[in-house]
Amino acid sequence: MFKKGEKVVYPMHGVGLIDEIEDKEVLGQTTKYYIIQIINSGMKVMIPVDKAEEVGLRKIISKSEIKKALSHLSSGETIKENDWKLRYQNNIEKVKSGSIFQVAEVARDLFRRGREKELSIMERKLYENAYNLVMHEVALTKNVDIEEAGDLVSEALSDS
Repeated sequence: MFKKGEKVVYPMHGVGLIDEIEDKEVLGQTTKYYIIQIINSGMKVMIPVDKAEEVGLRKIISKSEIKKALSHLSSGETIKENDWKLRYQNNIEKVKSGSIFQVAEVARDLFRRGREKELSIMERKLYENAYNLVMHEVALTKNVDIEEAGDLVSEALSDS
């Protein structure tokens, strides 16, 4: 269970802060909810405490894992799937996983593919989403501003 004030990652949405843990009555049933402020969008989300693991809610990575996450952006084999629909679906599944390492792979692979040829609009949006998810988690974990985190992510991608 998470605590009020804890920094978490909500897959596909980004990093956030648990503002409150409240009981809410929905359809006559009282359920405990995490009220999370998503940092990059300002959006507030409510997630039932008993569904947190199912939706992939997790703590942000530790400072010691940052180096590993950034190395995922510059190393590893790029998946060369030619069918864009299959490639897109595989990448969406990686982003939905909530794993910063899988999200970093998506950013890396789409960044590399974009250097070879122009990305489709959907892939471009997915790249931007993956890039932003990594950048915001790096910023929160390292306690640096978004600009500095963006520089770290861009630098790692440029080394790929």
